[in-house]
Amino acid sequence: MTRESRPAAYGTIRSRGRPSADAEATASRLRDLRSSTEEGDAPDRLFLATLRVRIPKAIWTGPFSSSHPSVRLEVLNRTEYKPGKSVSDYWISGSPPGVWAREIATFPDVAKVDSLAEVGEGCLYRITYQDPPIVSVYQRLRLPLQFPLRVQGGYIAWEIVARYGEFQEIMNHARLADPDMSIVSIRRRPLRSHLPMLTPAQHELLTQAMAAGYFAVPRGITLTALARKLERSKSGISESIALIEKKLFETVLRPTNATA
Repeated sequence: MTRESRPAAYGTIRSRGRPSADAEATASRLRDLRSSTEEGDAPDRLFLATLRVRIPKAIWTGPFSSSHPSVRLEVLNRTEYKPGKSVSDYWISGSPPGVWAREIATFPDVAKVDSLAEVGEGCLYRITYQDPPIVSVYQRLRLPLQFPLRVQGGYIAWEIVARYGEFQEIMNHARLADPDMSIVSIRRRPLRSHLPMLTPAQHELLTQAMAAGYFAVPRGITLTALARKLERSKSGISESIALIEKKLFETVLRPTNATA
């Protein structure tokens, strides 16, 4: 991404002794956020935000993308391989196919790299790696990660969809990783406009299925494996997911659906 194509919120160089434009913009947006939540409607609202966060050096995508600032990475999905380790499919720009595999395999948090196919101006890679700390935060909060995740020049565009309390926890983690992180965009929407018809049990199943990668493209877990993971019957899970999908489709297609 060139300097000219970056959104203004992506930041400027800080002058010594003064807060950066990023920090001032983020502080302003957080003040607006706190002001809106003081009205008492926070529990009934979702926060949709995009953060720009510098990736810590201990996570391979940070030093790799910093060394190749013109290279674009997209994390397409995530599947738990075993406790503390995950497998994800990455699209990475650059040719010929597999050009980055050997270099990526040298990072200490990467266990395995497979080159899958050439796609467009890049290649698909399947990478097994040690979980970064943010994964455990999302697992504890029982939130699904929002894919694709986009990485370039040592920074990640991190999308958050969460209630206020969960949103604040993720923000706190992001600040620890990068004190100069910036908020690129933020919106608030009524929670009922997203899932107005789901029961608590259906909402929990939807969250679990998304976190397990059932709705990822390509799918990160089969229906049989999901049922086994949740200790439920395959037919029961299938019927429940079909009903959830039907309700969500009806919500999306409803012309009076709120978008504020």
